[in-house]
Amino acid sequence: MDKMIFVNLPVRDLERSIAFYSAVGGVQDKHFSDDSAAMIRLSETICVMLLTHERFSGFTPRKIPDAHETAQVLLALSEESRAAVDATVDRAAAAGGMADPNPAQDHGFMYGRSYADPDGHIWETAWMDMAAAMASQEAAAG
Repeated sequence: MDKMIFVNLPVRDLERSIAFYSAVGGVQDKHFSDDSAAMIRLSETICVMLLTHERFSGFTPRKIPDAHETAQVLLALSEESRAAVDATVDRAAAAGGMADPNPAQDHGFMYGRSYADPDGHIWETAWMDMAAAMASQEAAAG
């Protein structure tokens, strides 16, 4: 069985967050959703658990930071092409997120942009030509 990852995010408005993550390609799993939590599948092995602040606080005694002001993690997902990177960021912005809270990166063999969800959690989306990336690393090692 492949390992799965469940990214648990505290959110202020659960319905708004469900709509946002659905707009960027996620699918809500109603089996693992209620009035305080919603599981959004991004792939067969990647799920985002959207949790109200009250529900999230039941898992940890630590303070929930304001993700608009602080950063604890940068979440990154791969895309199949440069165009798919741009399309994902465009969908995120149209759904109420912020496009490019971090500078876009273009290294030729790798292209990435980012978006922030309505609660300020930053997601990076990137495309990489793995063969070109490996050739670049080998050339640099010389």
